[in-house]
Amino acid sequence: MITGRVTDAALALGPAAWRHGWGRHDWNALAGAVVAGHVIECGTQATGGNYAFFTEVPGLEQPGFPIAEVAADGSSVITKHPGHGGQVSVGTVTAQLLYEIGAPAYLNPDVTARFDTIRLSEEAPDRVRISGVCGDSPPATTKVALNYQGGFRSTSTLYLAGLDIEEKAALVERALWASVPGGREAFAEVDVSLLRTDKPDPASNEEALAQLRITVKDPDERKVGRAFTGRITELALASYPGLFGTGPGGAAQAYGVYWPAVVPAPLVWQEVVVGGERHLVEPVLPPDPPVVASGDGPARPPAVPGRVADGPVVRAHLGRIAGARSGDKGGNASNRLDGQAKSLGEWLRARVIAIPEELLR
Repeated sequence: MITGRVTDAALALGPAAWRHGWGRHDWNALAGAVVAGHVIECGTQATGGNYAFFTEVPGLEQPGFPIAEVAADGSSVITKHPGHGGQVSVGTVTAQLLYEIGAPAYLNPDVTARFDTIRLSEEAPDRVRISGVCGDSPPATTKVALNYQGGFRSTSTLYLAGLDIEEKAALVERALWASVPGGREAFAEVDVSLLRTDKPDPASNEEALAQLRITVKDPDERKVGRAFTGRITELALASYPGLFGTGPGGAAQAYGVYWPAVVPAPLVWQEVVVGGERHLVEPVLPPDPPVVASGDGPARPPAVPGRVADGPVVRAHLGRIAGARSGDKGGNASNRLDGQAKSLGEWLRARVIAIPEELLR
């Protein structure tokens, strides 16, 4: 494999380590640079792009790209070129820090950055300092991403209008699977989604429409191609009133499967070629037993006990008090209308829940 980078943060970590002369065991400095790289890796997502509170960001029509000024101790300042749109604030930086993050221990092949030690402070307009980042040794395993051909699929969308939406959808399914040899079980995978985009007392034809999305997958391309979509076309004059779709079905499409896994780090051969000279890079492995922290950096800040708000509650959108940032989850969302689940966070913020009144003031 030939690659210009093996992690997103490497584009910031490598130059900083070279400039400041860090060793491969300077965990705190390395972790700080990983955090800085993580903030700027997606460009304008750190300056207001995809930000839940985007209405607070000026000049978002043309946001400027973020800049990470990384110091010798691994701390950094996130900023942007003056005169460009967008904003660098504790809010925009926090949102990007949460992007595609699971556990507080952010595993990288060079260092484990402890995201629960990050401290943010606003130095000046469009200047946010990142400090206090602690690092540990990297994990003993290396993440690998495998992509393989999963088979073939086709998706058909039918629209349902007006009354009795669920009954209309049920009729389509009964008629469709009865017309397919072997029925629904003839395919390796079937996904049927009824999207209730219709509104009560619709003021226009469009407001009366719901969608029925039918996806079939199978290793046999012929089963999910015209042999299947033709069955749906045949329902046009023989099913519920008002039936129409997005168009005639076509040929099946191949689809890939994303499979993340880990392998022992020593099995991954790292080689750098500079000026024709080959340099083998030995992996850095955690000590046995592993350490909890290392270096002379600041300790993990003490936990601050939270206070449960009391008093009267009102039902309101969660997004009134909380932001969210969705990452790429194509491996888990391949049948959805939003195939990368980019809108998942905004859907969550739109849910109506009971919120203490004092939080809404």
